Amino acid sequence: MSRFTLAAAAAGLAFSLSGAPALAQDPAATTPNDYSKPEAWLCWPGRADACAIDNTTTVVKADGSMSRETWKADPKAPVDCFYVYPTVSNDPGVLSDMTPNAEERRVVEQQLARFGAKCRVYAPMYRQVTLTALRAAMTPGAKPPATRPTTNYDDVRDAWNYYLTHENKGRGVVLIGHSQGAGLLTELIAREIDGKPASDRLVSALLLGTNLPVEKGKDIGTFKTIPLCKSADQFGCALAYVSFRDTVPPPANSRFGVPREPNPAMEAACVNPAALGGGKGELHAYLSSGAMIAADAAPPPAWVKDGADIKTPFVSVPGLLTGECVSKDGFNYLAVHINADPNDPRTDDIAGDVKVGPMTLTDWGLHLIDVNLAMGDLVDLVGSQSQAYLAKK
Repeated sequence: MSRFTLAAAAAGLAFSLSGAPALAQDPAATTPNDYSKPEAWLCWPGRADACAIDNTTTVVKADGSMSRETWKADPKAPVDCFYVYPTVSNDPGVLSDMTPNAEERRVVEQQLARFGAKCRVYAPMYRQVTLTALRAAMTPGAKPPATRPTTNYDDVRDAWNYYLTHENKGRGVVLIGHSQGAGLLTELIAREIDGKPASDRLVSALLLGTNLPVEKGKDIGTFKTIPLCKSADQFGCALAYVSFRDTVPPPANSRFGVPREPNPAMEAACVNPAALGGGKGELHAYLSSGAMIAADAAPPPAWVKDGADIKTPFVSVPGLLTGECVSKDGFNYLAVHINADPNDPRTDDIAGDVKVGPMTLTDWGLHLIDVNLAMGDLVDLVGSQSQAYLAKK
């Protein structure tokens, strides 16, 4: 997989909602999955699977000092998390199969497993629109057909309904998705949850790396009864953002930070996980150390000048990153600022841009690390929202 496919991975939501390329699709791919089978799930509570990983983190302070932060899942967590992963599959054709490969396992390591400290995690496999299809769609002259495959949504809906019927048992649930996964969850919430009995079980919806349309200046839009989250003890709400460096804002051709369908009354939601009420906040990021990064991904910079190699899977860099939701030139996005200090030994940069060879695709922003940038804040939010939900319910 080349860095071009990393760029394609970032296209998951935009493409899945706009049409599939003219690649062959196996008619059997539309046969419903059986989500009673354990192999249909990447992650399932109490199982040694893709989410049963090492989340040990090296905390790198500005003065270059390092410490180890351990982590463990809570098998008795009082709520559940239902996660839909972004576009990662390298399978041939328009839709992926149901066999998990390294790319599916890797993305739950980066985006989901850490939530296991606050919730029981459920992550279904689904037949997503593949990177192969995205590459075909991005080829000059490619013409998408008039219709798009719906199998990806059908699978997510079927997995949700199986979970709700057989596993939920009245528990609160957090919905988590990124890119294509967030787009499919947006559709699921609008069709199956918003204003319906299932909404009583919604702790929150974390819709990351997606353009969630809301009415300008308001907290509702796509969802009529599920507002945007504004405080840590609010539940039954949604959080959405896309991230860009503050020094490289969305260019005019960016597909992120604006609603997919132009509408002068609507804008893309931006909720800052580090400052739910607005303004700036320090981002509690958990970044890949490089020890477990994909072979094709750009490596992170040296974390400390002349420092020892880091062996833990993740790195935390307190004080290095701040975020603020910005409205500029028609785009709404989480502007990520690096508090660089050339006089201290810690790195003054992070990896995460989408690149094709040496060229940075500025219209994608920091899409590849949308979740990592605020992972600590998101996990803490799930904890506080869960407490508020349980106290009320």
